[in-house]
Amino acid sequence: MPLINAAPDALSRLYAASLFELAQKQGGQAMIEEVYAELESVMELGRNDFAFGEFLSSRIVPTTERAASLDRIFKGRISDLTLGFLQIVNQKDRLNHLPAIVASFDEIVNHAFGRVEVDVYTAAPLDQEEMDTIKARLQAVLGKPPVIHPYIEPTMLGGVKLQIGDQLVDASVAAELRRMRDRLVANGAAELRARASGLIN
Repeated sequence: MPLINAAPDALSRLYAASLFELAQKQGGQAMIEEVYAELESVMELGRNDFAFGEFLSSRIVPTTERAASLDRIFKGRISDLTLGFLQIVNQKDRLNHLPAIVASFDEIVNHAFGRVEVDVYTAAPLDQEEMDTIKARLQAVLGKPPVIHPYIEPTMLGGVKLQIGDQLVDASVAAELRRMRDRLVANGAAELRARASGLIN
């Protein structure tokens, strides 16, 4: 089965914190960013390639066989630190826990560098210019660099929805139409009350 996203837990945070500390010692923020990008690439491969996802998450594949395969696949393609970390997680038979570990690492990195994660929902994919515009506006409002995760929501008529933590900012066309309808209903009721009052008086 392919790798699926998983929420951070106590074990994943322990692994992620150890990796963050090692990366910080080896090269500071630049190394941390490199490791983070490599882990995301491994996760993306695991999500999109069924066979690779099965290889990582299966409890049936022996750890020694998986260790040799990890070397063949990744040696020279990712940093020694990231490969070494994957090998350690494999030795502990925890590679099926990788999605939660990467999610925990993501949390630690964003907190350390003062970033804010924002889920952006649109009806159609955003081009780079639109992404840059949204990112610039969010940074101006939030005062922190946003990490944008774009999602496509085909049911939207247009516009954009932003999920920032537990706060939803709905600037979609559907939401604007609802607001217009509510204003018309409210204003219409107020107008009727005013007319009735005029008749009585």
